[in-house]
Amino acid sequence: MGRQWGSAMRAAEQAGCVVSASRAGRPEAGPWSCSGVILSRSPGLVLCHGGIFVPFLRAGSEVLTAAGAAFLPGDSCSDDLRLHVQWAPTAAGPGGGAERGRPVLCTPQCAGLEPGPSAPSRGRPLQPRLPAELLLLLSCPAFWAHFARLFGDEAAEQWRFSSAAPDDEVSEEEEADQLRALGWFALLGVRLGQEEVEEERGPAVTVSPLGAVPKGAPLLVCGSPFGAFCPDIFLNTLSCGVLSNVAGPLLLTDARCLPGTEGGGVFTARPAGALVALVAAPLCWKAGEWVGFTLLCAAAPLFRAARDALCRLRPSAAALAALLPPEVGVPWGLHLRDSGPLWAAAAVLVECGTVWGSGVAVAPRLVVTCRHVSPREVARVLVRSTTPKSVAIWGRVVFATQESCPYDIAVVSLEEDLDDVPIPVPAEHFHEGIITSNTRDNNTGATYPHLNFSIPITVLQPALQQYSQTQDLGGLRELDRAAEPVRVVWRLQRPLAEAPRSKL
Repeated sequence: MGRQWGSAMRAAEQAGCVVSASRAGRPEAGPWSCSGVILSRSPGLVLCHGGIFVPFLRAGSEVLTAAGAAFLPGDSCSDDLRLHVQWAPTAAGPGGGAERGRPVLCTPQCAGLEPGPSAPSRGRPLQPRLPAELLLLLSCPAFWAHFARLFGDEAAEQWRFSSAAPDDEVSEEEEADQLRALGWFALLGVRLGQEEVEEERGPAVTVSPLGAVPKGAPLLVCGSPFGAFCPDIFLNTLSCGVLSNVAGPLLLTDARCLPGTEGGGVFTARPAGALVALVAAPLCWKAGEWVGFTLLCAAAPLFRAARDALCRLRPSAAALAALLPPEVGVPWGLHLRDSGPLWAAAAVLVECGTVWGSGVAVAPRLVVTCRHVSPREVARVLVRSTTPKSVAIWGRVVFATQESCPYDIAVVSLEEDLDDVPIPVPAEHFHEGIITSNTRDNNTGATYPHLNFSIPITVLQPALQQYSQTQDLGGLRELDRAAEPVRVVWRLQRPLAEAPRSKL
């Protein structure tokens, strides 16, 4: 990863920070914390997620969803709000250079020691918690417009964007607050002492224009899981992924994030270390099932909204607006309206009752998906395609492999053509990646997570072609009679001979 990202990794780490909010004189109430991005170290300017400010809003969280609400001034929060920012020193500052390689251990607070002059140093030096003030709360109107279009109707009721699992004890009010604050962010001014002003120097953050990063491009997320808890361990944790999908400024990535990374920066390798987006929701749930995507808000329109808000709130805020990072790079422009690469255009969504999954169109009226998505033959399914426009076509499962079959395949015949959907050309050859042998343990039957398997199209192509031409399922039925060597390769775990026993 280091070779691919190089200076982008350093830029991401040096731009990361943790923001904590608490009530004055009431340490038992909170604290609330999230990740943030350092826009300027001297003077100090930080952008973080707005969710931690919900408990302090004078008018309640409903003000976030009021008509026309795009920004709120800093005094919209109660007077007992206390903010602190903590970040790692730059390479040239104290703790950089030789001390950067010291072992990372818990802070005195995590080790159960009272902080103070006698507390031993237990990890790499971090800057002390610096006081900060809330300058403004802002949202990206375009983000909310796309979010409402995608998740605002009755069909999206099963979707949740929460830092808690569906079965966790979270009140409806708390969940509603999290949803209202989903696309809100906060601009903070960090108060530095004279010594810190002289020491703090760091690279300026640059912003990638909206549309400059194509789908499938690698992304690097820098956030702090669990927020202000044990920053010696969790501060500026890196997670790699790709830009999975785009809907205006609403972005998706498969980079894995955890609660507390809200507000963390998302960077790209080209231009090196350019800020693409901020984390809006690290965890997504559908019908009680965790979805491995992180919801992002594009940075470029967010900063445009910040400049507009600053000028409207503070006529003399030109110097402050000048600290906001510039956009660097060329937007995709008209390519955003193209159908995209062929592999993306042929992808469809398959819904079978409450079960859903992906599929690929291999003919105008033929879709291939997984058996566990459509497990029964003759079952009616709904196929949705977004290219060239959103369409929904009914179909039925004409073939599904048996549960004992090593191939997890189902074939769906549609009632109508998928018009204007480009059909991919199947590959004629497949070359084997040998690390697949490391994904299972034949002795214990254990499987390893986060490793995906693919069925080569060369295995399916003759049978699919036969069915397309003659409606004969004979070739597909042969998949259920796979040879034993194939079964051994694809057998992820052995059937249990007896009930498992506890090892405790």
